[in-house]
Amino acid sequence: MGPIEQADIWLFRLINRSLVSPAADDLMVFLSDPHLSLHILLLAAAFMLVRRGRDGLVLLLLAAIAVGISDFTASGIMKPLFQRVRPCYALEGVRLLVNQPHSWSMASSHAANAAAVVTIVRIFFHGGPAADRAFALLMTLYGLLVAGSRIYIGVHYPGDVLVGVAIGIASALTVYTTAAWTVKRFVHGAAMRSADPWP
Repeated sequence: MGPIEQADIWLFRLINRSLVSPAADDLMVFLSDPHLSLHILLLAAAFMLVRRGRDGLVLLLLAAIAVGISDFTASGIMKPLFQRVRPCYALEGVRLLVNQPHSWSMASSHAANAAAVVTIVRIFFHGGPAADRAFALLMTLYGLLVAGSRIYIGVHYPGDVLVGVAIGIASALTVYTTAAWTVKRFVHGAAMRSADPWP
């Protein structure tokens, strides 16, 4: 066992067994289960539509594509590739708050998907009016809590979560960059050509 893996296990035990409180258990389970916390994402989507109108639909589409890419990368590529056993199976004394998942551990798709959504939100809202900045901050906090909850409830190592977050950020940036290039290349380019008075 190398030093990185040892540090990963040490940090997992610290978060899962030491930095815990019965008062936080239900919150972490709630945040970790998208079926329980779905209304948070629905409220976020509603805010984006109210603030940006029809453009909000585009932002939601970008977020959905980013999540699709991040989820496939984490679950469809990384987990079969690394086949890392989850801590709730590999370690003794894990404080497990949910039913044991039967998939591999590396990387956390929950963390990847949350990071993808948060990155899209921050790109379009962090520099706006106060309400937009507050929304971006709240969504960042939500994403961090979702990622951390996976360690807290005993189903992921910190390394799984960090890799998942990196996947989510990279997925969102890829989607945003591709969309921005497409708009600049085809939409703006076509508009400029149609407005050009010269043959």
